[in-house]
Amino acid sequence: MKNKLEDIRKENGITQEQLANALEVSRQTVSSLEKGRYNPSIILAFKIARFFHLKIEDIFIYESSGNKSSKT
Repeated sequence: MKNKLEDIRKENGITQEQLANALEVSRQTVSSLEKGRYNPSIILAFKIARFFHLKIEDIFIYESSGNKSSKT
């Protein structure tokens, strides 16, 4: 799963540490999320979306392994 978390966080002038504190996770978790090495739980995904006043789909992009083409 890809995400726009780093871009959204930076656009809002928030550090990884500040976001981690707000979400009650470690800074390393935020870093791993941004690098795509870690997929969040549904609860964490909702917390992130709520923090930025966005929908989960605005942050996280699901790509199925069988079909990576865009919708037409």
